[in-house]
Parts: sequence; structure tokens; C-alpha cells
Amino acid sequence: MELTSCAFAPNADIPSPHTCEGGDRSPPLAWSGVPAGTKSLALIVDDPDAPDPAAPKMTWVHWVLYNIPPGTSGFEAGKSHPSDLPPGTREGLNDWKQAGYGGPCPPVGRHRYVHKLYALDAVLPVLQPATKAALEKAMQGHVLAQGELVGYYKKKK
Repeated sequence: MELTSCAFAPNADIPSPHTCEGGDRSPPLAWSGVPAGTKSLALIVDDPDAPDPAAPKMTWVHWVLYNIPPGTSGFEAGKSHPSDLPPGTREGLNDWKQAGYGGPCPPVGRHRYVHKLYALDAVLPVLQPATKAALEKAMQGHVLAQGELVGYYKKKK
């Protein structure tokens, strides 16, 4: 599967409207190559460079979505609230302990933001709590394909 954004190229900088220094709006995403037999999609956006890329200590989770309908081919910018998402899509918790998108806001340095899309052979049960860890556990044995898009961000202020 291929995962892209018209807002930034692979391995390029994420524009500030999609960060804490801008409107903190989720970036537009598009995907293709979803395999036959896909029953749902899942999306995880995280930062493996937290808190400092020179000495990363954790992966900070920015967005968790699952049970995205397989016929969905992407999201427009700012589609990070339940009413904006395709019917049936479930939101998980980010590391701010909130549902929805939280944009890049690195405390120091230029961080990587990894957008991972998974094609699954199942619709997942409702996860309680719906964390990245719970989603990854629920996806085990169900991943048909995956795509990845990496963007970077360093605070300007």
C-alpha cells in the first residue's frame, strides 16, 4: 500500500498548519493499493524521537484510528473529529490521553512523525482503552498490508 500527503513529500517537513504552532489540523492523507479481502483499515501516527532525537526515550503517539472502512481512500485536512470521519471509524487515545489528532510539537530538535496505515482482514472489536498498544495487539494476525509515510518537524519558536 502507498500512503501519501499532498501537504508534504515523504521524508520532508510537515507544514506548520498541521502542528501545535499552526492550526493543529490533521494533514490530508491519501492511500492506494488496499488489498482484496481488506475488512478495515487502521492508522497510527507517532514520533519515535521523543523527547529528544539525540537521546530518544519513548515513542509519542499522536493519532490512533481503527475500523476505517476499506473503501475509504484518504482524509482531507482537519478530519480528526468523530463527525468528520467515515461511519464506523473508531478513534483511540493519543499520548495526551485524548481522542483525535495531536500535531507535532517537539520540545527540542527535529523529530520524525511516522504515519502507518494497516489493511486488516477483520473489523476489530471496540477497544477499551483504545490505545496504540491495544490496537497493535488486536491487529496481530490480521495485517494484510501496510504503508508508511514519514514527515519531519522542528519548532520554529
